[in-house]
Amino acid sequence: MAASLGVLHLEVMVSDAMTLKDKRSVIKGFKDRTRSRYNVSVAEVGAQDSIRRSELAVAMIGSDRRYVEGAMQKVANDAERNRGMYVVSSEIELL
Repeated sequence: MAASLGVLHLEVMVSDAMTLKDKRSVIKGFKDRTRSRYNVSVAEVGAQDSIRRSELAVAMIGSDRRYVEGAMQKVANDAERNRGMYVVSSEIELL
């Protein structure tokens, strides 16, 4: 049985953040909604001490490569539509 691993790398800006608390509030909301909606793992993996920038990683494992890829694309689309943050770059890796 083959397993597929999908990883979505996101670099986002929280332009309205004036403090780390403001940024973390926006990022935490996105992470919590994404986890519950798509059953994925989400972590802030970079720029934790930057007030307006964040690097996120979203991971999912499954038996159907197309399903995993589709789910990662849906998460990327949701990130683009998320109020409060702007996606600078996104990249999907499938292993």
